[in-house]
Amino acid sequence: MAYWLIKSEPFKYSWDQFVKDGSTFWDGVRNYAARNNLRSMKKGDLAFFYHSNEGLEIVGIAKVIKESYQDPTTDETAWLAVDFKPQKKLKKPVSLAQIKAEKSLSNMALLRLGRLSVQPVLEVEWKIVMKMAGESTA
Repeated sequence: MAYWLIKSEPFKYSWDQFVKDGSTFWDGVRNYAARNNLRSMKKGDLAFFYHSNEGLEIVGIAKVIKESYQDPTTDETAWLAVDFKPQKKLKKPVSLAQIKAEKSLSNMALLRLGRLSVQPVLEVEWKIVMKMAGESTA
């Protein structure tokens, strides 16, 4: 299993709306690196759901339920979408400030590639963030 981080501005699509919807397709990605990350996702992979621009925190965990396919919002074949369902709301959201303060996360893509909307998360990083959120990693 691989781990990821997906970003959404809460005023556009929040964790609460995601939970209400029960599932969604992640579309509108127009960056090649982010698109390649979508392409690499496999069914069952987990992703942190990050509120960007306002909130600036990881609030939940999403699960990949359908691997990449043509983004239905465009006719351009270069762009992909992936389906997710909410897996779990974190006990304690983990803020960007907390992540920046944690030295063991200094190489996390969230800090190095701040504008990338779909990012890989290393297993060790996943476990650290889960611990910060008061969650079990087992």
